[in-house]
Amino acid sequence: MARPRTRFPIGRWAVVAHDLLVIPVAWLGAYWLRFNLGPVPHVFLRQSVYLLPVVLAVQGLVFWNMGLYRGIWRFASVPDLLRIFKAIVAGTAGSALVLFLLARLVDVPRSAFVLDGLLLMVFLGGPRFFYRFLKDRNLYQPAEKKALIVGAGRAGEMLVRDLLRGGDVGYWPVAFVDDNPRRVGQEIHGVPVVADCDQLPDVAERLEIDIVFIAITEAKARTMRRLIELCERAGRPFRILPGLQNVVDGQVNIQELREVNIEDLLGREPVLLDWQEIAHGIGDKTVLVTGAGGSIGSELCRQIAKLGPRSLLLFERSEFNLYSIELELRRDYPNLFLLPILGDVGDGLLVDRVLGGHRPDVIFHAAAYKHVPLLEGQSRSAVVNNVLGTETLAAAADRFGCGIFLLISTDKAVNPSNVMGATKRAAEILCQEMNARSKTRFLTVRFGNVLGSAGSVIPLFKAQIASGGPVTVTHRDITRYFMTIPEACGLILQASVIGRGGEIFVLDMGEPVRISYLAEQLILLSGKRPGQDIEITYTGLRPGEKLYEELFYPDEALQPTGHAKIRQTSGTPVDTTDFSKQLNALRDLCSHANEETLAAALRDMISGERVCSQSSASG
Repeated sequence: MARPRTRFPIGRWAVVAHDLLVIPVAWLGAYWLRFNLGPVPHVFLRQSVYLLPVVLAVQGLVFWNMGLYRGIWRFASVPDLLRIFKAIVAGTAGSALVLFLLARLVDVPRSAFVLDGLLLMVFLGGPRFFYRFLKDRNLYQPAEKKALIVGAGRAGEMLVRDLLRGGDVGYWPVAFVDDNPRRVGQEIHGVPVVADCDQLPDVAERLEIDIVFIAITEAKARTMRRLIELCERAGRPFRILPGLQNVVDGQVNIQELREVNIEDLLGREPVLLDWQEIAHGIGDKTVLVTGAGGSIGSELCRQIAKLGPRSLLLFERSEFNLYSIELELRRDYPNLFLLPILGDVGDGLLVDRVLGGHRPDVIFHAAAYKHVPLLEGQSRSAVVNNVLGTETLAAAADRFGCGIFLLISTDKAVNPSNVMGATKRAAEILCQEMNARSKTRFLTVRFGNVLGSAGSVIPLFKAQIASGGPVTVTHRDITRYFMTIPEACGLILQASVIGRGGEIFVLDMGEPVRISYLAEQLILLSGKRPGQDIEITYTGLRPGEKLYEELFYPDEALQPTGHAKIRQTSGTPVDTTDFSKQLNALRDLCSHANEETLAAALRDMISGERVCSQSSASG
């Protein structure tokens, strides 16, 4: 098969022609300089002309092979200058060697090679940078709107460079602010660093700034909140650059700027995971995810799909959610074996058929009802799905020899004050009880709220803001833990390969956040003012709601694991006989009892477990 011809832009042939023309100019000019700008003696002039074709051929080949024609004059830069220098050194040395072999350098001044190299540096580098100067001169014109850059580091430098070149973007950088005192007073591409970040409002006022660009890509959440508050005090619109990886990849430019979102304010340190270890535990395995179409379940599926499992089973009761995640995964991973399963984990026949037919190695049990106020009056549905459904799936995992069963729990399972939390605590106890008598490793991962999940507070606030308010918060002092969905799922996968069986893993959720602060920030980020454009109303705690959540019981001795963001506890001892009786009682009550009776039985089951464990500890 014939190789396709490489197209070479016509403009670059002009560059080649230019360089071939300056080679003889530099060679003959070197002789002229050698003889002090006077007449060149006839014998030397004749020899220089005689050897010129050899010099032209050698240096032309060297220039071509060393990539002088890969760059574009319009964007000539220091790397291009370095490439020219290397090519000139190699070309001059090559010429000297060939001329020595051909003519023993008779009537060739040795200094001619040094002078030739210096002239070539001027003749090759000068036109390139002059051409760039001519092209850039018209672009470096002040735009209509003045921009203030926060952060004079690498990202800020790249952004300013792009702003100076991009004459059609409408923003002209006039100053930096930076918290590093050594940078204050310096200039970057002619743009001064005028003050530290605390002076941002004053600088914006004094310089009549139109917009603020935040170019501190590695900022912690606390630092980002401070910068956003300073921008809000300045009363100017502001934009933020993307993450650090974009800076590493050299992708920082004006098009990458975006509006600040709530994740930037609540964002946490990037979590480093041992993907090699995770891939060893998940790769080439059959993996089942329940609740595969939910917020956590779907992200788990995405991350698992990247690890190359033998097959991925998607268990989901919502037809639309199952269709959506299957469509996405088939598009992104066409070679992955996917099996969508539409059904309920409480359906024993279906669960047995799936687990018996496919024998999953790992099960991630994310399916659960989780809406606290909604479940307060529907304890039967909560118990059937969250407790009995978990029992059905866990028993089948034991029966069919599943390797790992991981339950995804919640901080609401700690000292539960609501039906939802109580059912998740019961599910935790169930997994510990199963682990004590099964070859399957039963694990639990407990964490708080995730940003942007279905039914969570942030989408609700955004909808209320979009409709003009008011934004409803239950209590001024209510706090919650938050983390991003990808972070939570990555740590769940990490825990699955750390666990040996029976552990309850508690994810590091950082500091709790006031819900009223979330409401205020979301209103500000939407361009409105809290209390003026959008009201915040406090409605009182809802049924089953607590002011604050806990991640572990006081008597749960948390231990570190191999990952800094994951701690573990062995939980509390479980009286398997009593628990089995209580579980059977719940099952019987689900058949005929009313909601209040079932909720009371569930509370007694959970409170009895704590009393039992505390008595054992004291004895």
